[in-house]
Amino acid sequence: MPVPVLLAGRTVRLEPLAPRHTEALAMAGAEDRTTYAFTPVPHGVQASHEYIERALADQAAGRSVPFAVVRATDGRVVGSTRFLELDYWQGPLVWPAVPGVPFGDPATAIPDAAEIGNTWLSPSAQGTGINTEAKLLLLRHAFETWGVRRISLRADARNGRSRAAMERLGFTCEGVRRAHSRGLDGAVRSTAFYSILDEEWPAVRSVIELRISGAAPRRRRRKTLVPA
Repeated sequence: MPVPVLLAGRTVRLEPLAPRHTEALAMAGAEDRTTYAFTPVPHGVQASHEYIERALADQAAGRSVPFAVVRATDGRVVGSTRFLELDYWQGPLVWPAVPGVPFGDPATAIPDAAEIGNTWLSPSAQGTGINTEAKLLLLRHAFETWGVRRISLRADARNGRSRAAMERLGFTCEGVRRAHSRGLDGAVRSTAFYSILDEEWPAVRSVIELRISGAAPRRRRRKTLVPA
């Protein structure tokens, strides 16, 4: 199964999530909780401790690879993200398929597909480019180190901000699964699914790198024709 790895960029580091991040994660989650309408974020030191324990249990079981999101300028933890829904397509074909179970030695297996999720940032880190570069680091590791065929993301269909961010980065919307699960607010939510395939990655990477450099072209506004 994938081993924890440090991913470093210009504005952000993704450190393997560990118990030492507990207090810093609690501080990030307490900054301003009004922005967490759709994402579960730990509240307080005890909740952060339990959040990390659950993440590490999933990692030990080969179900996820969790990270602390660390701002490079001051070393402050500003959130968390992870790989999850790891899937393996190597080995003999077995039907019905058993998702998430690698063929051969689990200690050395790498996934053929994965999801990026459980992502949240403190308000002071939102809109600063940290999320964009964090996504680049994760995608680059998945496509260029693991060699995955597919990376997916999902969002509550009501979360227009997250959905717009995914589309700006080049993810393709696969559709909305209606009445898919229970949302954070207790309501039955629909879920929007997005993905990038390996053959799409070079073009998507160029878009993200341009956006990070500040050179991404802005979309032209369509002119509205007013009838005479």
